Amino acid sequence: MRADLAQVTGAAPLEQTLIDADSISETIRQALHFGSVRPSRDERAAVDEILRGHVRLLLGDVRAATERQRHSFEAEQLLKRMERIEQHMVHPFGQGLLTADAEAHQRARDCQWLLAHHTARVGW
Repeated sequence: MRADLAQVTGAAPLEQTLIDADSISETIRQALHFGSVRPSRDERAAVDEILRGHVRLLLGDVRAATERQRHSFEAEQLLKRMERIEQHMVHPFGQGLLTADAEAHQRARDCQWLLAHHTARVGW
């Protein structure tokens, strides 16, 4: 399953997008590794931007699947979590090292959660 950069960044229609779970998992791993290494701010920002693309891609996929079951309690809880993730997406990448690490870590966890829901639905 592959997604090119235009698709990850939201330039391509969601219907045409294939999700590359391996690539997304590798980006998540890189972001979570930031706590044990000290990459440059540019490296952190680059991974954050890629994570943002993955999150947008996965949000669309998971939301579409969840909307079909909208009236269940589980679907309502999933939609609330996705709302929180969308609200977090508007926060800019942090200026300080601690803020940048926290933002990258939270975005990685959000992406991880979305990927888990996607792969549970479609298999991997």
